[in-house]
Amino acid sequence: MYTVRTVNGIPYRLLGSTGEEVSIIGVGGFHIGRYRDRELGVRIVRTALNEGVNFLDNAWCYNDGLSEEIMGLALLGGYRDQAFLMTKNHGRDAPTFRAQLEQSLRRLQTDRIDLLQLHEIIDDGVPQRILSQGVVEAALEAKKQGKIRYVGFTGHRWPRLLEEMLEGSDIWDAVQLPVNLLDHHYRSFARSLIPRLSEAGIGIIGMKSLAGGNLLRAGVSVREAISYSLSQAVSTLVCGMDSLDVLEQNLAIVRDWHPLSAEEQSRLLDRVALAAETGHLEHYKTG
Repeated sequence: MYTVRTVNGIPYRLLGSTGEEVSIIGVGGFHIGRYRDRELGVRIVRTALNEGVNFLDNAWCYNDGLSEEIMGLALLGGYRDQAFLMTKNHGRDAPTFRAQLEQSLRRLQTDRIDLLQLHEIIDDGVPQRILSQGVVEAALEAKKQGKIRYVGFTGHRWPRLLEEMLEGSDIWDAVQLPVNLLDHHYRSFARSLIPRLSEAGIGIIGMKSLAGGNLLRAGVSVREAISYSLSQAVSTLVCGMDSLDVLEQNLAIVRDWHPLSAEEQSRLLDRVALAAETGHLEHYKTG
């Protein structure tokens, strides 16, 4: 995965075969509403956009909708045109999908979502429900109406469920999945899915680079963890940033970042191997 351009020191990559150029880090939607502070959330989003980050993550469910509302406020005043806006939908049937999509559009105060992802493909039976109850057809209808531009899905528990989604339809433009040092050693999404997604030209959105903070208990720094994730074949890496200090820390890491060599990656993987082998630090897989 190569850099296509740099904006204010932030590298950009292509989102799969969409032709869209996205910053290699994105603003995590959950964290901007974490403290229920609208002013802070707006400042985080606008500061990120002003600094050169264009990829914005969100979800219909985050903080009972507050995260989407905050992002909608942040995108007023001309900021919407600076952003590649993604949100997620929990619809497992067509009526629910449509209702949540309309709610997201209202909260985000926009007439279009750049990438709409079907969220949390984490339980057995969910792929079959989505594929058999009109969700794919509803998503394609929304694309024709101009309400969404691209479609994807997310998952963080079982790689095989994401494989079911890939095998069940060919409409996917992007997939969001865990990409971190721990994942390599236990029920790995990156090892099983990244080669397949890359070959198919599907955008790869990394998440959980710190495993919810647990990765730091395995003896690596924030800089090392993020540098490893960015060195994988991801289009962008969604990072949770609940303060301006954390945003500034991540911006500094990315502006100073260089791809890790195979040897550097191997050394980091060896350092966390023992802590990673049971998956207990990846609660989103085992919880």
